[in-house]
Amino acid sequence: MSTAPVVLAIALMCVGTVAGGIHGVRISRTTSDFYVAGRSVTPWRNAFAIGGEYLSAASFLGIAGLVYASGWSMLWFPVGYTLGYVVLAAVVAAPLRRSGAYTLPDFAQLRLQSPRLRLYTSVLVVLIGWLYLVPQLQGADIAVATLTGAPGRVGSALVVVVVTINVVSGGMRSVTDLQAVQYWVKLVAIAVPALVLVALWAGDGHPAPTLPAPPAVSTRAEIYATGSLLLALCLGTMGLPHVAVRFYTNRDGASARRTTVPVVGLLALFYLFPPVYAALGRVYLPGLPAGGQADEIVLLLPRAAAPGPLGETLVVLLAVGAFAAFLSTASGLAVAVTGVVDQDLVRPRLRAWTGDDVDGIVSFRLSAVISLVVPLLITVGLGRVGLATTVGLVFAVSASTLCPLLALGVWWPGLTARGAALGMTAGGIGSLTCTVLVLTGHVPEGTAGLLVTRPAAWSVPLAFVTAVLASYATADHVPRGTQRIMTRLHTPDHPASLPGRHA
Repeated sequence: MSTAPVVLAIALMCVGTVAGGIHGVRISRTTSDFYVAGRSVTPWRNAFAIGGEYLSAASFLGIAGLVYASGWSMLWFPVGYTLGYVVLAAVVAAPLRRSGAYTLPDFAQLRLQSPRLRLYTSVLVVLIGWLYLVPQLQGADIAVATLTGAPGRVGSALVVVVVTINVVSGGMRSVTDLQAVQYWVKLVAIAVPALVLVALWAGDGHPAPTLPAPPAVSTRAEIYATGSLLLALCLGTMGLPHVAVRFYTNRDGASARRTTVPVVGLLALFYLFPPVYAALGRVYLPGLPAGGQADEIVLLLPRAAAPGPLGETLVVLLAVGAFAAFLSTASGLAVAVTGVVDQDLVRPRLRAWTGDDVDGIVSFRLSAVISLVVPLLITVGLGRVGLATTVGLVFAVSASTLCPLLALGVWWPGLTARGAALGMTAGGIGSLTCTVLVLTGHVPEGTAGLLVTRPAAWSVPLAFVTAVLASYATADHVPRGTQRIMTRLHTPDHPASLPGRHA
């Protein structure tokens, strides 16, 4: 089989992404352009961009791999991913936009008036962003190795180079347009081959697909695992850095809420297709090649079902879609993490070293390089872990740390900086410990293993309860002006929500 068409397709996707980023140099002039696209993104345009960045490697490759390996019960993953936006719209979307902030640490300082909490939030945002970038880079390695046989970390290095050029060129303004286009690229790339493969299967007279039965576990264990997963995905969405920052790009709070409605439909439409690859994979690829992993099933299926030119054409289309997924999600994450690294880590230190004010765009670009090199190094040192499994753990960390800060900060005037910090610490220690155990392959057996692989059911309540109790214990430290800030968050069309205002 020739790899030239696949290589060409990947190259064209990368070149197109770089071209879009370079175009951003012409339209991005201010810090607001780089951070939040000038706060001028319309609801539908933002919805397409969110669809582009949210449908990651786990969505394009990982969901099909999970369903292929473990059966229909894994469809709770796409259900949870989609429900996360419903929760986000109902709980924090509009108040976040009305806050006038650029980043989650901006919101933390605005709401709780604590520079230390701001720095702590910055560290968590960067950590979660890096953890979420790792499966995108791993997905790129899987795709390049499966389709071309390229060794090592060629795919992840390619994504890092392309995304770095894209982000340093135009920041959020150029990334937004690219992500909006890439949603449709991904949808077409996954839908067309799926429909063709279904038609081939129906015409060939193959038996109905039979997916593996789930492992024998007690009913209580199954209920716990499902509930914990859904809790992580529903609450973790609001704390993901690249998700939250998208709502800062809307014109006002009402636009932020209106953005979320079409997002749910766009995600639901996409998630119709990964299960098709899992089911047909059980017909045409009942066993993966030696050394293969379930995450490869989407890329291997066309050649198995339709050897020859048709199968090669479908593989090329899937290669384009897969790289659109890696690049769009990595770009969104890179912009979100870069904004925090720039504001709270790089720029203050450059200012301290030079003794002068620092050019904001220069420091933003330096921060972008740092934000992408670190997860690349982590990927190099990390073994292979299922894409959807890794992403599910990142959602659990987000739900156990940043979600309590946002939900309580938006809706409860009694939250204090110490309460928020202690809540995030309790949830963070629990969920991050479980994440490290899973990623390093040290999962215990039995009930303990279930608690480690699905930590959200206990780590999220732990974070919320700790934050509430600690806030009650430090009630005399509720920031002055809290009622004014709460009014600002919940009053429609507050002046702070107008374009150009920064908290």
